Amino acid sequence: MVGLLGCANYSSQPPDHISYWDDSVPAGKPRIVIDLDQQRAFFYKGDKLAGVSIVSTGREGWDTPPGEFKIVEKDRDHFASLFGEYVDANGQVVVENVDRSKDPQPPGTVFQAAPMPYFMRIHGGIGMHAGYLPGYPASHGCIRLPEEMAVHFFENADVGTSVTVREEKPPVVVPEPASFSPYTKPFQSD
Repeated sequence: MVGLLGCANYSSQPPDHISYWDDSVPAGKPRIVIDLDQQRAFFYKGDKLAGVSIVSTGREGWDTPPGEFKIVEKDRDHFASLFGEYVDANGQVVVENVDRSKDPQPPGTVFQAAPMPYFMRIHGGIGMHAGYLPGYPASHGCIRLPEEMAVHFFENADVGTSVTVREEKPPVVVPEPASFSPYTKPFQSD
């Protein structure tokens, strides 16, 4: 069955917010391709596309690194070690979106780690997981997916699954030889 996910009201959602999973794609060696420019994740079984998801990757200064990786760890109930919130004794958020390695902890608070459900580690502290999707790169380097798609990816990828993170660069424009001005004067130094 092919299903559209993350589109509670499709008529008000632009097409670039569509994610889908096709359960009818036959089994094949799984692989994942992340396109940083399109902010999309593609899940393949063999050479057949089984799913496409919107993603939110690393924001400026926390860029998701392009390259060839493999899933090295899976953890259904993972929590961040550095990022989260400082909360008081009543569980009220005192400071949100903290980096505990940089943000001082206010007295009387505790660090509450950010949940990263359906986490699949690909490189260092970077992985794929369910998370907030604002429509642009916003993470600390991780690849966030809608929860429905994170579940599909998690259930269909094993440790060792190939993950390609690609970044399309604009082509370098080289002027045509005819546009160069001919050499007319010898170089003179002052």
